[in-house]
Amino acid sequence: MAKRENVNKKITIRDVAREAGVSISTVSNALNNVNVLHPDTKERVLEVARRLNYTPNLNGRNLKAQATGVLGLFLGAIRGPYYGELSDSIYRACVEGGYELEIFLSSDPSHIMTNILGHRVDGAIILNSAIGPAQEEILKNQQIPTVYIDRILVGEKSSSVVFDSRNGGEQAAKFLLELGHKKFMYIEGEEDNYDNHERRSGFFEALKRAGIVVEDDYILPGKFERLAAYNSVTKFIDSGKELPDAIFAANDLSAIGVLEALRDSGVKVPEQVNVMGCDDIELTRLVSPSVTTIRTFFEKQGIIAVEQLIRMIGGEEGRLITLNGRIIPRDSTIAKDL
Repeated sequence: MAKRENVNKKITIRDVAREAGVSISTVSNALNNVNVLHPDTKERVLEVARRLNYTPNLNGRNLKAQATGVLGLFLGAIRGPYYGELSDSIYRACVEGGYELEIFLSSDPSHIMTNILGHRVDGAIILNSAIGPAQEEILKNQQIPTVYIDRILVGEKSSSVVFDSRNGGEQAAKFLLELGHKKFMYIEGEEDNYDNHERRSGFFEALKRAGIVVEDDYILPGKFERLAAYNSVTKFIDSGKELPDAIFAANDLSAIGVLEALRDSGVKVPEQVNVMGCDDIELTRLVSPSVTTIRTFFEKQGIIAVEQLIRMIGGEEGRLITLNGRIIPRDSTIAKDL
């Protein structure tokens, strides 16, 4: 007669070790987040523990319910004031909410996912193009509380806190059109960036409605960087092509690079060419002429991202939160003489 399996048998750490094909000490290290294991080994152990519904004797909690008291911010870059001020606002909001913040800077999707799925953090805030559809699906299926601030993705445990960058691009076009400008240039951000894509689309669509199309030669790479924008505009001026009336840059650092390139080439701003940026970083008020921009309230974005993440950790469903910007006119724009 076959031996009847005891379906009520309590799963032990020995069972997890046997199923995962590792030692008991390896299981213990994985469960206690001791950083001595290969990521693949650690994840295999954690997956087995979850599948067997193993409850550690130490605290009687299900493995998935263990909390670290830490939130993770996953960045692909830290260049420029935006990242510094955003990170600072996120950190302060974490402290206010009773959490620690750990910042991960990586372009390796597997490294990012190991840190999230390995329960190193209770939830993730993502501003990182290395996380694509495949990783998004895993985070969704694993029910990891996640807030995206560089794309729109909403689900049971997924929220997005984004700028209405399309509207921002439209506002920029309307503002410059009202000043009487007819010929325009756009300085791109990163090509695969959500905000760059939305700002460009809004800008071009508003101009198209006014009967104006931006020629390809007047769409220059800026990469959200001061030097890249400077080099692009300098090269354009050296080509001898007709100057635009106004230049809209995808962010303020690019706008400042544009300003410097025009100045170094002897082009007067705003008398000959108007310049406009986006974000309202501190430097826009300090350079000469000061830069007209769109204030995007990125400190508010960081605070709301943390608040929403904590709500999802507490059981609330994800949602989309869209922030609207407003134009801050300064000295780099002026009405065109007709």
